[in-house]
Parts: sequence; C-alpha cells; structure tokens
Amino acid sequence: MNIMKKDLPGAAVLYLTGLVIMMAVLYSCSPKPPAKPVEKPYVASAAPAIEQDILFQINRHRQANHLPPLIENSVIAQEARKHSIDMASHMVSFGHDGLNTRMKNISGKVSGVSQVGENVAWGNLNAQQVVSAWLNSPGHRRNIEGKYRLTGIGVARDSKSRLYFTQIFVR
Repeated sequence: MNIMKKDLPGAAVLYLTGLVIMMAVLYSCSPKPPAKPVEKPYVASAAPAIEQDILFQINRHRQANHLPPLIENSVIAQEARKHSIDMASHMVSFGHDGLNTRMKNISGKVSGVSQVGENVAWGNLNAQQVVSAWLNSPGHRRNIEGKYRLTGIGVARDSKSRLYFTQIFVR
C-alpha cells in the first residue's frame, strides 16, 4: 500500500515523520555486532626442557663423529624460540620464512657471524625423535655436522599440543 502525504492529516504526517527520524537516530546509535567474532589470540608456550634434551642429543652425535660440541647462545636461542612460537601460533607458516631477519638480528648482537643454518620440525616428538628425523634428512644432517660453533634451540607448543622445533646454527 502506498500512502501519499496529501492523504494524511497534518498531525499524522508530523507523527510519522518524527517516528521515522527517531528510528533512524536509534538505529545509528545502537551498537553493531562485529563483522566476525573476535577471537582471543593464542600464545604458544615454550618447552625449555626439551630444548636442552635436543642440544644433548645433537652434541652426543657430534662427539661420536669427532666434531666439537655446539655452544648454546642465549641470543640465538631467543631467535629460535621466537620462530617456534610464531609457527605454533600460526603467525608465520611452518618453514624457514624470515631466516634472513633472524640472521640480521643475531649478527647485530653476536660478533663474528659468517654463516647461519636452520633446522625446523613439528609434531608430537621427543628430543631423540626430532634429532633422528633431522639426521635422516641430508640437509638437516649437514647443519648438525657442519662447522658451526654456536647454536640456539627453541621449542613451542600450539593450542593442540603439537610441538614446533627450531635450531639455529651459527659460525
């Protein structure tokens, strides 16, 4: 049904006009639901005990192959842990994205850096399992047996309790 202004008495026109204006004001002032629900960001938790176990397993392998042990460095470990946390919280994809940035961060704080290598892994693995997996991969094994002197290891757990591992090697 279409009603024209001329069909309504003056008071009714004023009433309807006021009603329309009031509805428009109320609609514009009412809070609107967000476009999508805001999720609480997940903060991955670190797993320092397994980091020490991995270093022990790596150095045991290096010693068996007549290589000097890798020395843990807190700056390198911080970068490794941050990368694992970023992967576990899905801030970055699983892999080596951002390695150049990690290398620059390390070079800015550790003197004499000439080369950096990195191993990553993920899954419900213990230290021995992750080191075994790396040793069974030619590229990862090259890093483990490489002429590096310093290392940092970071392990983080995601919301589903999967572990993400990063080991950075520095010479």
